[in-house]
Amino acid sequence: MQNKVNLLGFSQKSLEAFFKDLGQSSYRAKQLIKWVHQKGELEFDCMTDFNKELREKLKEVAILEPPKVLKTLTSNEGTKKYLIELKSGSSIEMVRIPEKNRMTLCISSQAGCALQCTFCATGAQGFDQNLTADEIIGQVWIANYLDRDEPPITNVVFMGMGEPLLNFDPVIESIEIMRNQLAYSLSKKRITISTSGIVPQINRLADTTDVSLAISLHAADNQLRDIIVPINKKYPISDLLSSCKNYLSKQTGKRNITIEYILIDGINDSVKHAASLSKILSNISCKINLIPFNPFNGSDYKRSTNRNIYAFKDYLIKKGYITTLRITRGDAIDGACGQLVGNLKNTVKGKGVIEHTSIH
Repeated sequence: MQNKVNLLGFSQKSLEAFFKDLGQSSYRAKQLIKWVHQKGELEFDCMTDFNKELREKLKEVAILEPPKVLKTLTSNEGTKKYLIELKSGSSIEMVRIPEKNRMTLCISSQAGCALQCTFCATGAQGFDQNLTADEIIGQVWIANYLDRDEPPITNVVFMGMGEPLLNFDPVIESIEIMRNQLAYSLSKKRITISTSGIVPQINRLADTTDVSLAISLHAADNQLRDIIVPINKKYPISDLLSSCKNYLSKQTGKRNITIEYILIDGINDSVKHAASLSKILSNISCKINLIPFNPFNGSDYKRSTNRNIYAFKDYLIKKGYITTLRITRGDAIDGACGQLVGNLKNTVKGKGVIEHTSIH
């Protein structure tokens, strides 16, 4: 039996080619995108502007299938983590984060991660597989249409499991769907790719899209960053910052890169470290997002003290940098930055945590 193709992850351009192969007009692609990503419909029989013959043909050769949600956990401040099963049997996690005037979805691009950043639980578990485009955009579909009683997603960040630039083509295909006005109609400023610093792919990204870019930096010198972010041994800080400048040079309008900096007690959180960070970023149009370390099993790192956190932040502000301190959300459900492992059974559920199972 012929394997059916999953159209959930097809961009408009890909769908136009698909329908052309079926002998259909290109406008069918627009119709399908609206049904699936604007209305949340997955059944071909319900797509009433397709004639019966086309609906039957689509059922014969294609499916529309998001990944399966096995379980969700909701923290008392409203952050919701989803354990999602892929068709291979591997698992990933995504997190819905309610914020003032927006609803952010933190999605995964890989199951596990090969980069082994020492502040991250995902890296500690190793790499399993790349996600397909349907498994990536399927997370956005789930958040919008499986949870129809929730507010719609307004922002998407590739800050979940995996290094998105090591799964380049499926990530870009899914972004095209997110930005399509017939689908989710997210602006370039509302989609953020976070990378640990894959320099050739950042340069490739500059020629491919203009979404927001975040750099997972965490240290201002190569010796320390080699330990915290081991990919730095291959792509050192000077090369990374050069690729950032290249990315900015190809963007329209005034744009900033977000510099993400995990604050780890006694490792990278002194005012001296802040001074080094300020110095290396002096020629980069950026804003700095400080993130207190979130503990996980197997790590000896500790969260910086509030005194060090605010001293670090104040120093950067005085130097003229737009500097924000990320509010820790979802730590009661191990859904905060660096805590995702694709396994909710080991999550320590705190007071007020709500658990649901098999919701899809």
